[in-house]
Amino acid sequence: MLTGSALLTGLLGAAELVPLVAMALLGGALADRMDRRRLLLLDQIALVAVAVALCAAALTGGPPVLLLYVLGGLLAGFGALQNVARSAIVPNLVSREDMPAALAINFGLYQLTMVFGPGLGGLLIAASGVEGAYAVDAISCVALVAALRGLGPQLPEGPGEAPVRIRRSIADGLAFVRRSPALLGSFAIDLSAMTFGMPRALFPVLAVSVYGAGAAGTGLLFAAVSAGAAVAALTTGWLDSARRLGLITIAAVCVWGLAIAGAGFAGSLWPAAALLAVAGAADSVSAVCRSVINQTVTPDAMRGRMSSVFSLVVTSGPRLGDVEAGVVASLTSVRTSVVSGGLACVAGAAVVAAAFPALVAYDKRHALSEPGYR
Repeated sequence: MLTGSALLTGLLGAAELVPLVAMALLGGALADRMDRRRLLLLDQIALVAVAVALCAAALTGGPPVLLLYVLGGLLAGFGALQNVARSAIVPNLVSREDMPAALAINFGLYQLTMVFGPGLGGLLIAASGVEGAYAVDAISCVALVAALRGLGPQLPEGPGEAPVRIRRSIADGLAFVRRSPALLGSFAIDLSAMTFGMPRALFPVLAVSVYGAGAAGTGLLFAAVSAGAAVAALTTGWLDSARRLGLITIAAVCVWGLAIAGAGFAGSLWPAAALLAVAGAADSVSAVCRSVINQTVTPDAMRGRMSSVFSLVVTSGPRLGDVEAGVVASLTSVRTSVVSGGLACVAGAAVVAAAFPALVAYDKRHALSEPGYR
């Protein structure tokens, strides 16, 4: 570690937060007023530039901490914009019938990167240092730039957004989300699940102090969630014929919460890892269903701005979960925090189901047949 300070390392997350929120909202507005392919292409070029700058900074041997905060914030911001633009593009690349499968594959591949990415990054750092890892990152972004050049233009359908000010465009997007009870329900249930049922901040404590497994055990707990999610996402063909995706989402969140609570009760590492894999699989089913719900109830002209709100929910939930899990663990114990969080997640799913009947009533066949869909 460059500074040897846990505080300065932790403050990197704070430095990333404002650019992440700002670029997600800005990216949503831009994605609804310009060619999304071009937006994604420009964003990838910016990510190449940031990776090159990080590589250059690492080569100096002792870059200023402030520079690292700035580059970290830029990386988080352009990453948020990338997620928004990509989410808005996917539904227009496939037919209505193939959209659930496309979203599942997209989510599954992302989870695979969460399993293999950290390990590969560690190997790269061990072999060629931090600067080598950043150089490979820059090269991978260049490859994505080349791939995007082969994609046709992705102009948003519907009325153009160019005459509207960016601030007004963002406000219109937020207003649309507020007027869509199924959207609000899908966002609320995800936020509840991640806030109460995502004890990732406690994984190192569980592995070391409860299971006596050390760093290897910590890695296993993190990888188990992503591995379960990846396997489930790549085998969700059965969702193609499912219609009541709102009910499936609620059931999946309940399974997630119960599996997390079970992991808190587990007496050793491997049963806990197995239960976390089940939780990851349930989260994957929920994520795919929620993505289909969000995309089908949103007209194409609004998909960028809807995706920006979705991105903020997805990124803020786990951070709130870190705080909740840490506070409860400090007041009680690690096991109590994990178990109570899982059970609170189930209770939260029941509350959301009662508060948002549009989510419970969602029917995919009806949504896909709506004249405004596409």
